[in-house]
Amino acid sequence: MAAALWSRTREKQRTSDEVLIRSLYEEHGRALLAYAQRLTGDHAAAEDVVQETLIRAWKHPDALVNGKGSVRGWLLTVARNIITDRYRAKAARPTEVAESVATTPVEQDHADAVVDSMLVMEALDRLSPDHRDVLKEIYFQGRSVTEAAQSLGIPPGTVKSRSHYALKALRDMYRDKPRTAKLVALKEVAV
Repeated sequence: MAAALWSRTREKQRTSDEVLIRSLYEEHGRALLAYAQRLTGDHAAAEDVVQETLIRAWKHPDALVNGKGSVRGWLLTVARNIITDRYRAKAARPTEVAESVATTPVEQDHADAVVDSMLVMEALDRLSPDHRDVLKEIYFQGRSVTEAAQSLGIPPGTVKSRSHYALKALRDMYRDKPRTAKLVALKEVAV
C-alpha cells in the first residue's frame, strides 16, 4: 500500500515537474536563448546554457515560486552565472589545440635521438683519431674549417680532406643498415 502511494506521489511529482519546465521554456525560452547567445556569441553554446538553466530550475522549483522576484530575472541570472562559470573554467585550463598532421606533438619522443646519438658515437669510435678529432671540432664544437684548423694546429686544407674522408667512411659503414639511414645522409663540410 505504501509503495503504491509513493508511486502515485512520484508520478504526480514527475508530471508537475514536466509541466513546470515546459511552461518555463514556452514562456521564457526565446528570451533566455537570445540572452545566452548574446553573451556567448555561439548558438550551440547558448542552447547548452538554456538547457542547464532549465535543469537548475527543475532542481530548485522553490526559487521560482517563493515570490522573491521575477521568474525571468532568476532564469537570466542563472544563465549569466553558468556562462561566467564556463568562461572561468576555460580560462583556468590551458588552451586546447586541435591535433592535425601539420601540428607537431607537444612532447616529442626522444628515443630516436638517443639511439641516433649512440650510433654516431659508436661510428666515431671506429674512425681514426685524426678523422674523429676533425669531425668533433666541426660538428660538435660548431667551428668553421679555419677555426678547427687553428684548434687542431693543422692547415685548413688538411681539415677539409680529413672531414671529407671521415664522412665517406661513416657513409660506407652504415650504407646497408636501414636503421641508420640518417647517418648515410651526412653531407660534406661546406667550405
